[in-house]
Amino acid sequence: MGQRNRSPGGLYGHFFGCFCAVLFWSLSSAQLRYSISEEVKEGTAVGNIAKDLGLDKSTLKERKYRIVSSDVDPPFQVNQNDGILYVSRKIDRENVCAQSSTCLLNVKTVLENPLEVHYVRIEVQDINDHSPTFQEKEISLEISESVFSGARFKLKAARDPDSGPFSVQQYKLDQNEHFRLEVRDSGEDGKIPILIVQKSLDRETAKRHSLVLTAVDGGKPPKTGSMNIQIDILDVNDNVPSFSSDAYSVTLRENALPGTKVIQVNATDLDDGSNGEVFYSLGKSMNQHILNLFDINPKTGEITVKGLIDYEERDKYELEIEASDKGFAPLTSEKSVNIKIIDVNDNAPEIEVTSFSSSIPEDSRPGTTVALISVNDRDSGLNGKVMCSMSEDIPFSLSPTIQDTIYSLITKSPLDREKQSHYDLTIFAKDTGQPSLSSEITISIFVSDVNDNSPEFVLSPYNFYLMEANEPGTSVFSVKAFDRDDNENSIISYQIARDGSENNKISSFLNINSETGEIVALKAFDFEILKTFQFHVVATDSG
Repeated sequence: MGQRNRSPGGLYGHFFGCFCAVLFWSLSSAQLRYSISEEVKEGTAVGNIAKDLGLDKSTLKERKYRIVSSDVDPPFQVNQNDGILYVSRKIDRENVCAQSSTCLLNVKTVLENPLEVHYVRIEVQDINDHSPTFQEKEISLEISESVFSGARFKLKAARDPDSGPFSVQQYKLDQNEHFRLEVRDSGEDGKIPILIVQKSLDRETAKRHSLVLTAVDGGKPPKTGSMNIQIDILDVNDNVPSFSSDAYSVTLRENALPGTKVIQVNATDLDDGSNGEVFYSLGKSMNQHILNLFDINPKTGEITVKGLIDYEERDKYELEIEASDKGFAPLTSEKSVNIKIIDVNDNAPEIEVTSFSSSIPEDSRPGTTVALISVNDRDSGLNGKVMCSMSEDIPFSLSPTIQDTIYSLITKSPLDREKQSHYDLTIFAKDTGQPSLSSEITISIFVSDVNDNSPEFVLSPYNFYLMEANEPGTSVFSVKAFDRDDNENSIISYQIARDGSENNKISSFLNINSETGEIVALKAFDFEILKTFQFHVVATDSG
């Protein structure tokens, strides 16, 4: 039940199980000390007060022994028959001695007849009946990813109502490569856990770390309590926006209307908040002409047509796109977008006449070149391939040359100015696009005269009658010839053939106007001498 030791005034001891008692004597009072573990069962003996005071049972029958006061409502009673002090109700050390490392309960007892006052001090010994607890089951910390290794973060300590070796003795942190734990002994405040960064943090790799901090007391077996630690890594603008594609290429039809979508680029930033918010722009180094043709939505990265796209002006473009974040010190990345323009058949063929002879002699041989015809179409491919043609019922044709875009306009049959002296030729040029476009040009060709026709008399032979005794020098007759040629080739002069033959002697008495063909008799004729005669008139052109 306990132990009793004799004090300097008469101390003796006796063991009562695991309990111990100490008796101090004085003239009017005595003091006893016992110890007992908390949480013992109700009725457990603390010590034999009567025996420790040297009283026998007969004395107890004559003198009443009772408890008169205590520090607290005493959880003890005294058996009046044997003087044993016992536990009257379960004792929770942490309730009765919350603020003390040593728990002592003072009880004042009185033995009557004669009156004796005895003081009993009972030490309640701690047992490991409580687990360590944290004030919060979970805490949240915010740590910047730029924090240096070795940074320290003091954590709230766990509390254990038990004392001495049963209080918190150590802390444990579950395994994490970025953090380690250090425990500092702060004397009365106990052991304080300190979280230390041991490896650099990267929010983009792990934006949150979940740790479990465990407090362990010194019991055997030990009791534990834990707290969850949620660590949110605060972002630093340390990532450049990254485009989703290594290369952007797209085709675009020319003449696309303003607002037409060309392509949408996309870039992401692993940072958080404004550090990860991306906006887009066209490169500042691009020339103004391209900036007038294309636009980009700063929020979505959608590139649209802004101006007139003309394949014939330029068949491809390279746009420089910038993706920037909205951090305090923005980071920017660049990417090129290659745009290939697709031709649309929007240009009609152009016809140009070079080396043109507007007049050609009628005696030109078939195959004679009249003009060179050049055709051009600013479109490409089939849209720019041009075919030329002309009417087939004319003495001209188009002959291809070694150059696809040049044709020779040549004669394909003999010309005859006297039949047709002028031609209006229409040349057609048509591309092979779908739908095709065409153009035409008309040129005028004049056939120049060649003296290829002899003069012809209106009548041949001419017969006329002459009255005898005519007056010399007067007109007797006129002839008329024509020439189908033109200009000088058609100007006719007349003369009388004088070859000296007998039949033509009479012609010496005649004269002819070379321009008009009027014939004049130079003498008077006598019917009785000459009844008939003939002569030749020659008509000559001026070719």
